[in-house]
Amino acid sequence: MTPHVLSDEERFDWLRLAPTQRVGPVTFAQLLQRFGSPGAALQALPGLRKPSARSAPRIPSVEDIEAELSALSDYGAKLLCSAEAEYPPLLRALAPPPPVIAVLGDVSLAHKPTVALVGARDASAAGRKIARDMAARLSAADFVTVSGLARGIDGEVHAASLSGGTIAVLGGGIDHIYPPQHERLYAAIAAEGLIVSESPFGHRAQARDFPRRNRIITGLSMGVVVIEAAERSGSLISARTAAEQGREVMAVPGSPLDPRAAGTNRLLREGALLVRDTDDVIEALSSLGSGLLRAPPPPPFEMTTDQPDELPPDQIDAVRIALSTAPMTIDVLARAAGIGPARCAAILMELELAGEAITLSGGLAVKWY
Repeated sequence: MTPHVLSDEERFDWLRLAPTQRVGPVTFAQLLQRFGSPGAALQALPGLRKPSARSAPRIPSVEDIEAELSALSDYGAKLLCSAEAEYPPLLRALAPPPPVIAVLGDVSLAHKPTVALVGARDASAAGRKIARDMAARLSAADFVTVSGLARGIDGEVHAASLSGGTIAVLGGGIDHIYPPQHERLYAAIAAEGLIVSESPFGHRAQARDFPRRNRIITGLSMGVVVIEAAERSGSLISARTAAEQGREVMAVPGSPLDPRAAGTNRLLREGALLVRDTDDVIEALSSLGSGLLRAPPPPPFEMTTDQPDELPPDQIDAVRIALSTAPMTIDVLARAAGIGPARCAAILMELELAGEAITLSGGLAVKWY
């Protein structure tokens, strides 16, 4: 998506369409492609509901959006649309990106070279020291760190890189401090760094919000370093998502006797780049060059308006059957259903509006749960 200037009316329509019930990032992008503008999509949306849908998607009212904007402004935060120049360029490179994010702090940090550092909440003393040292040295080398404000590795990363710039991505609304014991750290990041959230103002984080948060952490970053992760760790989901987004995946090795290193050691066995210290991370990121900020990888699917008025029922059923409660890319779904990616994306739009699918940032989709 190429950034451009939105008129006040276009921006307001964009802000209404993005949080519309059952409109995820893929469906949002499909609606823009099909109707040409968020205003036209809003007008057409009520008529797109299929008989199988539970109800018509709820579109936020003008008053809803005005209240959200007012609350954010009073808090010192604001919303950014993915078409706006201030929106983080690496995040915009996702196919498709989150249509709208809330930001609090210095947005320019997201336009600098960035690296995500993530890991265990119950990190060992050694893991915490590695995280602190690595974050501090990366910060001194003019890299902005990105993490999720969680206990353990995340907190160490943010605290060690405050002076050079750090970005915290939240699962809840931008005003929801979680965990509560990081209230002072949150305030410091808001003052000196950047806080980002895709959730509405006032939303309290739930378990289903964290995979989406993790996709933004990796989407904001040139690469991700995993420091301690158990076999069933959310950090491993972040690593997989980073690989799907075309980001560099790095892992710090650990003792085979420590269960907190089982996940990172498995990542290394599966092909992640082994990094021993900050120099290894800088070498890996430097080899990518600044081109990643200017020339993102091609999107995993092409969205198009060249679709029939009625999609074949057998193809809709094939996509419905292929959907899983685990996130899948459009390409994988299309291959499983035996159709092209563009047709699969159009079908997903219908399934999402009918309440049967959920689309996620980065061209991912899951069965409605």
